[in-house]
Parts: sequence; structure tokens; C-alpha cells
Amino acid sequence: MALSEQFLEEDLHPIDIVEHLAEHHDWDFDRIGDDQIAMAVEGQWRTYSITLAWSHYDETLRMVCSFEMEPPSARESELYELLNKMNDQCWAGAFTYWANQKLMVYRYGLVLAGGQMASPEQIDTLINAAVLSAERYYPAIQLVTWGNRTPEEAMQVAIAEAYGRA
Repeated sequence: MALSEQFLEEDLHPIDIVEHLAEHHDWDFDRIGDDQIAMAVEGQWRTYSITLAWSHYDETLRMVCSFEMEPPSARESELYELLNKMNDQCWAGAFTYWANQKLMVYRYGLVLAGGQMASPEQIDTLINAAVLSAERYYPAIQLVTWGNRTPEEAMQVAIAEAYGRA
């Protein structure tokens, strides 16, 4: 059964859909309020904190996928150069480093203007794309910040989508 089939007759709030998805995937989550949910999604490299918030003002479902990171201050300029290279390859969403919070962040806003509804498949794809992007670039981030590699060298490990099976 498709994820959206159970919602065909309902007019659900976007965060209600996210909550159902979190239950479906057995992710740890906390419904922070009517318009916000936080969850933990396990990846290969680490567990990612994902928060989705609905803004009635501009009808946008905002997602932030983050993980803690404390790069050496001497490597911050290389990290920011790497972020630019990473973002050049990201068509949906973008990475940023929040130095005050010591968080690497991937963020995306799904605009649903005019009373549009996001499907469970759209939201599921949004969350999975965030985790896949974080997983893809995590080794490059580590190489630049802790391995003293150049951003160009580090990007070589951020391989594009793999095809086939091993």
C-alpha cells in the first residue's frame, strides 16, 4: 500500500503526516507542538536530528537535518569552501554550518502556497533526501576538518549516486 492511501479521505496537517511517517519507519520522535516535530534518523555514519516545522505565515514546511560538529578553528575556511562545493551539487536543499550551535545543517523548505497539501511520499522523499545528502558528504566533511585534506580532495569521496548492487 502506498504511503498516501491511508490519507486519501483526510485533510491532515503536514506535521500529522510527518508523525505518521515517523511511526511507519519506527523513528524516535517528539511532537514539540502543533506545528513542529523532531526526530532521530539513523544513518550509516551517525544519527541525524531532523526537525520539521510548519509555517502558516508563508505556507512552508521547513526541514532542518543536523549533526554536531566542532571543527578546528584553523580549518574553518576550508570547511566553508567545501560547503560551497557541496551546495553546488545540491539541487534541493543546502548545507550550512551554525558555528554558535556547533551544528552542520542541511535545510530545505517545501512551499505549499495556496492551500496545497504535501503527500506522504513527498515528505518521506524530503526526509530521505536530507539523510542521503548528509551521508554522502559526511566523509568529505571529516576529511577536510580532521584529515587536513583540501576541499577538492575531499569532494572526490562524495561520490554521486551509485548504480547496481555489490
